[in-house]
Amino acid sequence: MQNHRRPIGSLPSAGVLSGFSMGLLLCLSAYAQLPPSARSLYTGTISSRVEAMTILGGDYGVGGGTFSKSSRDNNADISVSKFGGEGDIGAPRQLGTLDIGWQPQLQGSMGYLSANNNFHNFVNGGDSSDYNTFAIQFGGGARFWFNDNFSIAPTVMGMYGHTENHYKGLSVFGRANEAQATREGLINWNADTWTIRPSLNLQYQYVWKRTIFTLSTEPTYYYTESFNSSSSYVDISGSSWAWENKIDIDVPLGVELFGHELRTGGFFSRTELYDGLEEGFKTDAIYEAHGRIVLDFLGELWKVQWIGLGVSHIWGGDNFTGWSFGADVAFRF
Repeated sequence: MQNHRRPIGSLPSAGVLSGFSMGLLLCLSAYAQLPPSARSLYTGTISSRVEAMTILGGDYGVGGGTFSKSSRDNNADISVSKFGGEGDIGAPRQLGTLDIGWQPQLQGSMGYLSANNNFHNFVNGGDSSDYNTFAIQFGGGARFWFNDNFSIAPTVMGMYGHTENHYKGLSVFGRANEAQATREGLINWNADTWTIRPSLNLQYQYVWKRTIFTLSTEPTYYYTESFNSSSSYVDISGSSWAWENKIDIDVPLGVELFGHELRTGGFFSRTELYDGLEEGFKTDAIYEAHGRIVLDFLGELWKVQWIGLGVSHIWGGDNFTGWSFGADVAFRF
């Protein structure tokens, strides 16, 4: 009754890097320690950046890919490799004496984000600031069917993230200030975070002949805190919202390849971003247009409904754009 799919690959994003490293080094050139006003700006900025990078690197609801962005002062390159998805377990069963079906749902994801910011301004020309994030996420809930078309799925997930910053001072200014900036904890730091992620998916599915149309909406809340950090300035505590609206179409083609039926389809989604995520991504919405071509393995390969290839174009205002390529796999438990 329910299909779940998630492309496996890498997702672009932008806005998670900025030139604040340069500004902090400039502060150090004038002060022995970071002034309170600059510290407050730094902690607020880095909190949203680390939160965005952790969600981008580990959340199953966000895909993977590569992204490059150039500006007057720096070039940013981001790459995300990710594996994850969701699945409903078994066929729906009756909920007590109610005319409602339900089935358990599992979700999980694991990913790695690598981001590099190369400066070419007059002060930091030649310097670079690298961010690496590893994140793993797991959780679940249940899907409740009110009829053959409409269902809701409340879920809760937990996520662990580890983020590191490495600054390479190659310019005269960078070499002169890198050691002090490291001692202050402004650069070359690492932090461990935990995130709680409750969400509610509402879905309507309609079948016309054998073509499946799925409309869904899913508000998601993220709360992230750091529990271990090598820098007193990197103290992360923040909350964010995301709200995804999606239309998905699955079309069986009636043509076989290697003994399996070909299917095509794809989805279009818009995800609204709020609070820390909006600040971290520097946009209020992310759009994704995804297409796929797959082979149907339902009933022939353990828990797998189809395997194939997918491609997505992802963009968000004027701040970022990119492409995601990878395997497209659907599971039916």
